[in-house]
Amino acid sequence: MVRDMFQNHLLQLLTLTAMEPPAAFTADAVRDEKAKVLGAIRRIPPGRIDEFAVRGQYGPGRVDGQALPGYRQEQGVKPDSQTPTFAAIRFMIDNWRWQGVPFYLRSGKRMPRRVSEIAVQFRRPPHLMFRRRQIQECEPNLIAMRVQPDEGIALRFAVKVPGLELGIKPVDMDFSYREAFAGPEHSAYETLLADCMTGDATLFARRDEVEAAWAVVDPVIEAWESRPAPDFPNYAAGTWGPPAADALLAKGHDRWRQP
Repeated sequence: MVRDMFQNHLLQLLTLTAMEPPAAFTADAVRDEKAKVLGAIRRIPPGRIDEFAVRGQYGPGRVDGQALPGYRQEQGVKPDSQTPTFAAIRFMIDNWRWQGVPFYLRSGKRMPRRVSEIAVQFRRPPHLMFRRRQIQECEPNLIAMRVQPDEGIALRFAVKVPGLELGIKPVDMDFSYREAFAGPEHSAYETLLADCMTGDATLFARRDEVEAAWAVVDPVIEAWESRPAPDFPNYAAGTWGPPAADALLAKGHDRWRQP
């Protein structure tokens, strides 16, 4: 899970989110900025992996009303398998822009939905003019960029409820590529194959990116491979992962987003 999904896919999404605007939209300019982000990710000390990373393996559960076996009951899987089917990691980026901002990466199998997205939660303002309780408890604004299955962008922000009373409610604005543009859809792999044929390397990882990504995830992989998980399975199929993942969230982030 960490070896494949995090190193190859999720860290690429992190770099695209955190990178500075490149000087030009060329392969080297884009990859230069992505490499800077990977180089600025704080390395997790081997003795503190459990403070920043959680692994999981699903047990029996239900998805869309259908009963499903646990991972260890799947065909061809050892009854004492230590293979993680879920991982969540909190990364910190030590640079001028992102100092103190946590980045949460999460991936798992047998979740309630198959979905990939980047969600950016805005900080609460340092001073709230409205001191009523319902204002204090209002959700922070959030922008979500959907990668799969329905490509698009959603923005959640707070608005005043019409009327004489002061009430605030979160609302959504939603953009869908499928609804906005007619014509046949093209898969991501079609785009990559076309880029290969035209020699455009913008979307492909450069050697220094790959090496930096491995340097980020290697301490987690080595720590988990050196000691078995004592609590597998630790989440049911059809849920959003083990409860231990909630402990990764920093103050002010009381729960994981459920897409």
